[in-house]
This record gives sequence, structure tokens and C-alpha cells, in this order.
Amino acid sequence: MDNLLKSGKIWPYVIGASIIFIFGSCIATIVVANKLPVEKSDTYMMGYHEADAKANDLIKARIAFDEKYKVEYLNNGLSVENSELKYRVTNLSGENIDDAKIKVVITRPNNHKNDQELLNPDIKDGVYTFSGIKLPIEGRWNIMAKINVGELQRFYNVKADTRQKQVYEY
Repeated sequence: MDNLLKSGKIWPYVIGASIIFIFGSCIATIVVANKLPVEKSDTYMMGYHEADAKANDLIKARIAFDEKYKVEYLNNGLSVENSELKYRVTNLSGENIDDAKIKVVITRPNNHKNDQELLNPDIKDGVYTFSGIKLPIEGRWNIMAKINVGELQRFYNVKADTRQKQVYEY
């Protein structure tokens, strides 16, 4: 071994071992990355490529909706057992709108395994109520609503947590 070091013939072995190590690390990185639960964004209930392509249309639709109507999320938080979601839709003069169509999706951030799609709410005095919602696990949830009144459409998304009573619009 001492002869190998002195003659300089060890460097090809070190370089070869380094190349094999780097190549193996690259393969290990690819294998681990493919196993992670990374999923596409769906802020507008569509894939991010489609949302990116329609970004200007989505912004214009929101502005047009906000010029005529107002949406309020009425809940303070979520709970694992028997949650209830309430939205109020009014026009700008405060009159209740009872003919809106609301579709709600409750989802975990970056994980669609526990998604729940809610349709057909109870409607009373402009308040749209989705009740009897059971969430499978504690933690953060994204609540995404798509609201249509006639031809106008708006997305109204909030972040909620079953452990806290705070809600954030995004």
C-alpha cells in the first residue's frame, strides 16, 4: 500500500470511487424525490399550468364579481368532528343573494388524499351552510370555494387549522 501511495497509482482508484459515489448519490436523490408526496398546486381548483395560462382571466373575473357582490366566510375555525362552513353572499347594497352556486373543496396543503368536495348547501337569508363535515385528522386545512352568481365567478380561499380558531384568506 505504501508503494501505491508513493508511485501515485492510487489516484485513478480515488477518482473512480468518487465518480461511482457521486453517480450513486444522484440516483439516490432521484429515488427519494419520487417517493415524496409533492403534488401540483390547485388554488383555483385546477392545475397550476391551467391557472397560469388563465391568470389574467381569473383576475378579471374576480374584479367583475367584486364590483357587484361581496362574499364573507362566517366561521372562526374548524374542528375534526362535525364542522360547519358558512358563507354569506350579498350584493354591494347588502341584499342577500340566494341563487349563487357554491362548490367547496376542503384539502390538506400539498396532499389530496383526504380531499372532501362539498356541494348543495342549505341556503337561508344569503347564508350558504355546509354542515356535518368530519375531518380525518387534526391540523391545517385549505378551504377553497368557487362561487358563481349568474355568469360571474370568484374563487374564495381560506386557510384554517383544527388546533386554532384563526382563519386566513389567501
